[in-house]
Order: sequence, then C-alpha cells, then structure tokens
Amino acid sequence: MQNFGKTVWLIPDCYWPVADAAQAAQAYQSHESLCVLNTGDGDATLNVTLYFEDEEPWENFTAVCPARRTSHIRMNALHSYEGRQIPQGKPYAALVVSDIPVVVQYSRLDATQANNALMTTMAYEGGEMGWDM
Repeated sequence: MQNFGKTVWLIPDCYWPVADAAQAAQAYQSHESLCVLNTGDGDATLNVTLYFEDEEPWENFTAVCPARRTSHIRMNALHSYEGRQIPQGKPYAALVVSDIPVVVQYSRLDATQANNALMTTMAYEGGEMGWDM
C-alpha cells in the first residue's frame, strides 16, 4: 500500500496540564497524544525532539507506529535514551521525524477543571528529510 504523509512534523503548542490531588482522583486524567496514521507496509519509527522557551532541546524520544495501523501515542509514555520524561506544567514544542511517511495529529485532554477540554490539531507538515525547509 502507498505511504501517505510526510516524514517531518512540527507541533508548536504542547502542554501537559498539572492536576492537584483532588483532580488526580477523577475518572479522566489530563494527557497528550501523538495520533499517528501509517498507511505503509513497514513499521514507522518516530524520533521526537522537544523544544522549550528556557533551555536546550531534549532529544531522542522514540515510538513506533506499526505498518497499516494508527497509534495514539501518549506523550507521558515516551522516555528518552537519557531517561527524561515529558514535563508536566511546562510549555514546549515537538518535532516528530519518521523514517517513513506518516500523518501526525496532536491531541490534548485537560481534565483539571470540572468541564473537561479536548483540543486537537493537525501537526504542521515539515516536508521530507533532506529538504530545505
């Protein structure tokens, strides 16, 4: 099957909301997800780099989206080679690079208020690796 999508995706507005103790006991927990669609015949290996306002980027977060599947990759489940985890309560941006073309969407559930808020957006298509962007 044909691989649809791109190999480079950017998400400029990422944020994992912090819940207080009472909110942590709720049925729904705040989270973020990379929603990835891989229409190709091979597994897609994703490498994620985080960018911050006040420090150098965090690199080497990885995930896999199997061939001809969709994966909803929880950001809090990602860990870098250095043992870093996605920070809570700190704004960041994400660069997602895949070894094969995929489609990437970003979703955030904010359950820190009585009325939950769900936000989703298509990631910005950064093109293909090796292109001048």
